[in-house]
Amino acid sequence: MQVLFAKNRDKALSLQDTINLYWSSIDHTFNMFLLNLYVLIEVTRMGLEDENTRKSKYLPTEEDKIFAAKIFRNPIVTTLDSNKNLRAKFEKLGFTTDVDNDIINKIYSYFSKEESYINYWQTETKLNDDIEMLLELYRFCRSNEFFNELMEDNFYMWGSEKSIVIGTIKKVLKDKALSDSFYLDHYPDRVTTKEFGESLLIETDKAEDKLDAMIVPNLENWDKERVTILDMILIKMAITEFLEFETIPPKVTLNEYVELSKNFSTEKSKEFVNGVLDKILKELEEAGRIEKSV
Repeated sequence: MQVLFAKNRDKALSLQDTINLYWSSIDHTFNMFLLNLYVLIEVTRMGLEDENTRKSKYLPTEEDKIFAAKIFRNPIVTTLDSNKNLRAKFEKLGFTTDVDNDIINKIYSYFSKEESYINYWQTETKLNDDIEMLLELYRFCRSNEFFNELMEDNFYMWGSEKSIVIGTIKKVLKDKALSDSFYLDHYPDRVTTKEFGESLLIETDKAEDKLDAMIVPNLENWDKERVTILDMILIKMAITEFLEFETIPPKVTLNEYVELSKNFSTEKSKEFVNGVLDKILKELEEAGRIEKSV
């Protein structure tokens, strides 16, 4: 959707340019996931500095004396931090040099005052408690302005892609048996990216004129030029799925694109996209053009 929108706005973009942009966006989303993971690890590392600062006080309080950087020393973070492949990837992407340590420190400073964190380091915990604490930390990060500014400064797609990243980070934190190359398992597979994603992009672009011819008669009182660009793109992508992807049930396609219109387009888009697609789907079914293997 995003790259088709970019191609619509920039007429100089060729189909190959658009395909390249598509693959670049996949890499960006994956790197976004890695940056989230890096920041999370580094925020827990600040617990060590907190511990050292407390212990080095001339007159430490009782709380200072019992404080321990449990959030960094728990098995999940220890496994992540000791992963040489992951650390090398962080360095290659420039995270270790480009991410401002002051931002990491500020996030930890605010989080350290949270009651849930204070209770965590003051009480005896088990692995499931460690996991819950890390999930709580990640929830806190996502609501923190410094964290969000960091993500937005590095990835313009943070706002639209963060739901994918959030789900992936949660999976990682809940995984009690991470392999050395676990992060590579979260790169989108070939079926998703090549056989579906790239094919959908190419087929939708190639059939643009034919898709227009199918859509315009179903716009009723709407002028094509008044329909939002995103709505037209979503409708075209959905029709392409109806016709070209035999393993995807039509109703699944319709529901997914209505949901996309609700999330990315205007307030009225949901009803509009649903209405147009429903009409076109019925026409295609009546004409016997829908062939599905499910």
